[in-house]
Amino acid sequence: MKSRQYKILAALVALTLVILACSAARPGTVTPLPGGQTPPAPQVGGGPTIVTGSLNYTNTFFTAGVAEPEIILEDQGGFVTRDRKFLIPIESQVIGQITSDFYKSPFTYSLTLPEVPNGTLHDVDHDGKTETGVMVFAVAYWTNTWGDPFLEKRDQGGGGWSTAYASTKVSDNRDSYREVYGGKYLVYAPDDKQSFPSGFGDDKKLFTDDDPTMDLPAGWSVIDLDQSPFAIDREAKPTIDLLEPESAALDDFSKLSYTDAFDKMLDKFKREYAWTELKKIDWDAKGKEFRPRFEEAEKNKDSHAYLLALRDFIWSIPDTHVGFDTSGLQQDFQTDIAGGLGFAMRETDDGKFVANYITKDGPAEQAGMKWGAEITSLDGKPVNDVVEATVPWSSPFSNPIIKRLQQMRYATRFRMDKGQVDVTFTNPGESEKTATLKVVNEVDSFNASSFRAGVDDTALPVEFHVLPSGYGYIKVSSFLDNDVLSIQVWERALKYFNDNQVPGVILDLRNNGGGNGWLADQMAAYFFSKETVVGNTAYYNKASGEFYMDPGDETSMIPPPQTDLQYTGPVVVMVGPNCASACEFFSYDMTIDGRATVVGQYPSEGAGGSVEDFLMPENIQVQLTIGRAVDAQGNVHLEGKGVVPDVKVPVTLETLKQQADGEDVVLNAAVKAISEPQGSGVTPSGPPEIASPADASSAFSAGTKFLEDLAREKYQSSDYARPGTLTFTIPLSQDQKLMWLYAWCTTSTEVLDQNFQNIKLKFTLDGKDVPLDQLQEEKDLENNGQHCRLYYTALSNWPAGEHHLSTTATFTAPINDGSADYAAGDYVLDYGVFVKP
Repeated sequence: MKSRQYKILAALVALTLVILACSAARPGTVTPLPGGQTPPAPQVGGGPTIVTGSLNYTNTFFTAGVAEPEIILEDQGGFVTRDRKFLIPIESQVIGQITSDFYKSPFTYSLTLPEVPNGTLHDVDHDGKTETGVMVFAVAYWTNTWGDPFLEKRDQGGGGWSTAYASTKVSDNRDSYREVYGGKYLVYAPDDKQSFPSGFGDDKKLFTDDDPTMDLPAGWSVIDLDQSPFAIDREAKPTIDLLEPESAALDDFSKLSYTDAFDKMLDKFKREYAWTELKKIDWDAKGKEFRPRFEEAEKNKDSHAYLLALRDFIWSIPDTHVGFDTSGLQQDFQTDIAGGLGFAMRETDDGKFVANYITKDGPAEQAGMKWGAEITSLDGKPVNDVVEATVPWSSPFSNPIIKRLQQMRYATRFRMDKGQVDVTFTNPGESEKTATLKVVNEVDSFNASSFRAGVDDTALPVEFHVLPSGYGYIKVSSFLDNDVLSIQVWERALKYFNDNQVPGVILDLRNNGGGNGWLADQMAAYFFSKETVVGNTAYYNKASGEFYMDPGDETSMIPPPQTDLQYTGPVVVMVGPNCASACEFFSYDMTIDGRATVVGQYPSEGAGGSVEDFLMPENIQVQLTIGRAVDAQGNVHLEGKGVVPDVKVPVTLETLKQQADGEDVVLNAAVKAISEPQGSGVTPSGPPEIASPADASSAFSAGTKFLEDLAREKYQSSDYARPGTLTFTIPLSQDQKLMWLYAWCTTSTEVLDQNFQNIKLKFTLDGKDVPLDQLQEEKDLENNGQHCRLYYTALSNWPAGEHHLSTTATFTAPINDGSADYAAGDYVLDYGVFVKP
């Protein structure tokens, strides 16, 4: 398990038990040795045969979303060679059996060792002699999400070795990052002539030149790295427990007094909270403000006052990810929001507050308020002032836009003892009116104003169908549900869309509270054709007292190996205020290289980090943000701002009425966006800039993307082999340098020259011909045994709007490139480049 995969971004869910028992390596399977030798049989009757143990976990996210937990014999070749990209070979994976309820800590396991394993061999004694070496294994916990029971690259987090929940102890300190410093290994020696380190040496690192060594018996041995020197255990049935690292374990302050627990909590936030500098938080000032309330609650033994103090402390931190279990304050919540006035309101883009819901026969309707009324005053104050002063029970918030939306919901809620409220409003087409509305016990207006109104809580995490427009639609409701189920439905959807040539896909992420960030990244990868780095995360480093980000921890999207599961057509992603955390990481991923257009009325939540929980008195679970997430360039990309729509759906009286009538205006905009790229129909102020031949050559050598790389359409080589027109649609959300190229390749220089006696080229940009002497020409470029002639340039500084480019190769007579015949005619490549205004 990768070091930070257990840190996910949403709430815990309960799942059912899965027990696995299978082995990748059959007893008797022999691992080839150098020179084609075969290892001798292990000593009869010596060494371990069955390993048992337990894993005691306290991290509250440990089981979240897990459908197929596994205990495996993990090849440690990655750590031995310090290869962060090492993939545990499938043939080396021996899968154990989980022998108790995985979802109740601790759980137990049993693992039967193969007679001869299929691991990687390593000569680890560093004596300068070439020897057969040994196989080094840890016992480790993993989750299996993709494919068969064995762990593939995505299951392995991209590669490396376990740094948590394994039989080894692995450092997360900056100066010894990912180094094994204790625990137990299972080591297999193919004969009795192999050696193994007996200690860490002066550098305190394993498998380095200064390690002292000891001889190993043939067969299996347990090496106890916590002994000095290391101890060899040959017991037939050893116990090897898997270890939860200190950095992952749940901090428990629940047995402390209210005040002492507050001090511990404040210190934890001061050290480990990810966004102290970004949000300019003064923790000492917060201590002075809130500690007296905890002291008072402790003095009076008042648990309710303690909970209110904890609530207000949490609410003072502007971060959606920061929260706590409010069940002990449920009555306070009900009391505060019980009273309503029979209407809800929303703010339009021009700053007006309008009633977008009227409760039938409620106080507002009885006072003559109509749908669409503009609200100007509430309780004798300007409505904007009331909204800004409102503190929602759904606090805190990272994104001020989302905070304001929730403030509008709660601004019309009152305690029942409020009695009545004066409201000034103007119905459409009427004059202003002030009415005194009675506060009544109604929640319809409150529920209707929720962005989750109408959401089916029983829905599967992934659902799909084809829209009447012919475009595919996938709704992703969670990245924290059953991960295997999510991937199975996801892959079924994409395969169906590919098999049926669905021309575009709309992804609905508007009501997705987040979950497993790794799962989100890898689901986005199905829309890419190559591995793509998406970002990294910094965490507090206890040894240095600072936040640390290791370059080797970069997260990448890893496309599925099956090309029929990679969707290459146009994509739109719909977001909104209820898209949070992992949902935002997915949505951001889809903006890389302009892969998708983002559509919505509002940005996403702006919760751009990873979290962990700890316990406070009264068994209250508190959550804080510990991971400082950045994009591939090291910029904070989500926290506080979220994913902002490329296409903003207006919030007007008209669109609010359409929504009230059941119309999905965001989906309508998404269908329009996927069929008409942004910039469509807009006449640009001029053409893009054409590079000089020298600059074009430099851009080509630098690997600048081609127009075709960003096109929605993908063609086979056979499509280029006959006369006709191939059309490319290229949406650009921002200015980007792109290569415009024509290439023709043949089997020899002579054939190339002959062919070009019958090839006439014409390049056209926004209605004007581009002379060939403005382009860079490569007359005879060798490429994979072929001889190619290239004409190209680089285009940049694209004005907003719709650009048209074409490359026409007219074959004046039939030609042969040395391997195939081509008919005479016009071979046209037509490009439409749509630049977002």
